[in-house]
Amino acid sequence: MNRILIAVVAFAVWSAAMFWGGWAWRGDRAETADARQSGQASAAVAQQQAQVRAVEHKQGQAIQAAADSADTRREKIDADYEARLAAAVAGRDADIGRLRQQWEASAATARLSSDAGIAAAAAEADRLRLAGAARVLRATELAQSERDEAIERYEAVRTAGVKP
Repeated sequence: MNRILIAVVAFAVWSAAMFWGGWAWRGDRAETADARQSGQASAAVAQQQAQVRAVEHKQGQAIQAAADSADTRREKIDADYEARLAAAVAGRDADIGRLRQQWEASAATARLSSDAGIAAAAAEADRLRLAGAARVLRATELAQSERDEAIERYEAVRTAGVKP
């Protein structure tokens, strides 16, 4: 019986060892698969970050180029302004001379039109005042006429001897 018991115990120990070994091997394989997937995901994230950095770098270069271009244009405009100002002070700039003539003509036209507008507004105000005065006079005359009529009726009744 000892032999059978030893064989059964040995078989149980052997089975437990095989089960534990299989379980450990399965766990190692699962961890290895997880590690591979994690490594692939990390590589994909790193690649995406590298692409994003490259795009941001290109955008930064484009923005800097646009800013440099704007600065160059601004400097050219400032230089042109200084040159035109110097030419205008010296009386050599035809464009500013032509603009000055146009401004003066515009100002003269504005003065003429404003004078005509002022005269027209004054004439309209006079017309409105005269019309208002005529209405006031008419209302006054109507009131006086009604008053005179009331006085005449009163006098007619009084002279006729009729007592009210």
